[in-house]
Amino acid sequence: MLNRFPYRYKILWFLSWKTQDIVFLYLEVTNVKKEVIQRSVKMRCPYCSHAESKVMDKRDSPDSSSIKRRRECLKCSKRFTTYENFQISLSVIKKDGSKQEFDREKILLGMRKACEKRPISDEMLAGMVDDIESDILNKGKKEIPARSIGDIVMKKLKKTDDVAYLRFASVYKEFNDPKSFEEELGKLKK
Repeated sequence: MLNRFPYRYKILWFLSWKTQDIVFLYLEVTNVKKEVIQRSVKMRCPYCSHAESKVMDKRDSPDSSSIKRRRECLKCSKRFTTYENFQISLSVIKKDGSKQEFDREKILLGMRKACEKRPISDEMLAGMVDDIESDILNKGKKEIPARSIGDIVMKKLKKTDDVAYLRFASVYKEFNDPKSFEEELGKLKK
């Protein structure tokens, strides 16, 4: 009898030997979850839309944030590449109180504008955005104020380039007059 059931069932049966009806319900839920997982994992071939493929090669990105898989369709034998990225469910609370989904591209765009015509490469910017995203995720919150993100960006830019920092600060802190620039420049000199 025990050979027909998976190892997980043996453990559940051992842990709850008095309440076998609960085990039965748990196994039904587990089977449903397995079906959902199996359906979502199948990748359709972009050439013939066949659902069956085999993985030929799998590589992690250097920072382990995504997985690249080289696949071969079992019907037409053509090869294609899929990328698996982690999806972040993080809301940003804006100044007006509205919520927006976190978008790393907005951070990258703002930093790119601040670093325009400065000796900062795109690779360096991407690395800084990765660090900022890691800092935000390490806080372990589902919602984060936009102000906190701006502060983290400013700290990164301050360490990297003074001019880029001042450009970003002028927009972020909404400088209205030259005196605001002077005050921020005075803080930067210290």
